[in-house]
Amino acid sequence: MTNNKAAYLMSLSLLFALLFIASAGLAEEQDLTVYCGAGLTGALSEIGEIYENSSNMSVKFNFDGVPALRAQIEQGAYADVLVSANLKHMNALKSEGFIDNQTVVIFVRNKVAIIVPNGNPANITGLKDLAVPGVKILMGTKELPAGDYALQVLDKLAADSEYGPAFKESVLANVVSQETTVNRVVSKVALGEADAGFAFISDVSPQMVGKVSKILIPDKYNVIGDFPVGVLSQSKQKEEAQAFIDVIMSDEGQAILEKYGFVPVK
Repeated sequence: MTNNKAAYLMSLSLLFALLFIASAGLAEEQDLTVYCGAGLTGALSEIGEIYENSSNMSVKFNFDGVPALRAQIEQGAYADVLVSANLKHMNALKSEGFIDNQTVVIFVRNKVAIIVPNGNPANITGLKDLAVPGVKILMGTKELPAGDYALQVLDKLAADSEYGPAFKESVLANVVSQETTVNRVVSKVALGEADAGFAFISDVSPQMVGKVSKILIPDKYNVIGDFPVGVLSQSKQKEEAQAFIDVIMSDEGQAILEKYGFVPVK
């Protein structure tokens, strides 16, 4: 009888231990994997903290140039959410079946700007200064959203008689490097490795104030960039991924994006 009672108590203790382990496992944080354009690092990191504080999820970000993120997804890398800096790469992934199309929304907008290092040693005050021989300019690759938008701006300028095709050719002749992320454009300009760069208005973020300055491009030459976000078809946590997008679209999320210089959609 004593042996049976001891065995019963041992079985009961084991059962409680197993229940405790199971409940602890349920309480553990799960990871939400978010692939995000590098130029959104500051704003999305803050939004990610809000999401983590309001959920039982931990956000794992992969910040990189959108072309690189797209290639990683196409090659089989796992992600729950893609935050893109243009529609081109999002639409390509949609057509290839990688994105849950119904989840895609425009979450913010942006414009192109010229950035110069603190002190502006080349004395660049307007667009025409970019064509002066010897000026060193940085821009993104043509596949990078910031580079694609910059080329669209130059096309608009080339079509205007005030500037013309020769202006575009002179500016491109001054490009000393094409970077794979807009963050590299900004950081290199801030370090004085170039006289100017094509970036987004949002790239003069709170952290970059005092390191670089921006020169606005007139609206008639500028390009409004739509930034989309969507859930990956492969996501194993679609509800949680949608909840992350909901935080981006919330008033609090939009306020953070506006603080970083983006153009909110709400």
